[in-house]
Amino acid sequence: MRINLTSVLVDDQDKALRFYTETLGFTPKHDVPMGAHRWITVVSPQDPDGTELVLEPDEHPAAKAFKKALVADGIPFTSFAVDDVEADYARLTGLGVRFTQPPTAMGPVVTAVLDDTCGNLIQIAHQSG
Repeated sequence: MRINLTSVLVDDQDKALRFYTETLGFTPKHDVPMGAHRWITVVSPQDPDGTELVLEPDEHPAAKAFKKALVADGIPFTSFAVDDVEADYARLTGLGVRFTQPPTAMGPVVTAVLDDTCGNLIQIAHQSG
């Protein structure tokens, strides 16, 4: 058994696709019309056949309340692995990305938390030393 897909609930699929590809650097994999929305997935350019991230509309009645509660409590929806949190923090800050937590050492892990502009907080992390 392996993880094939995981989702992030977004308030605007077009905005999410731009942010996750142009800003974060993911690669589009699928973009299939599905009625009012689309089946959009992105992947890491370092692992194009790996786990796909679905940019899923947050249309379910519970989704918006769930996302709002997580953001209010400062809880990231998911976490992405990076090679160097400080370098990605500097790069993304330079692109105008808003962080709610700067790079912070937490034992053997360094993390930072960013706003994905689509209603989610996303953690980036790497193992230190």
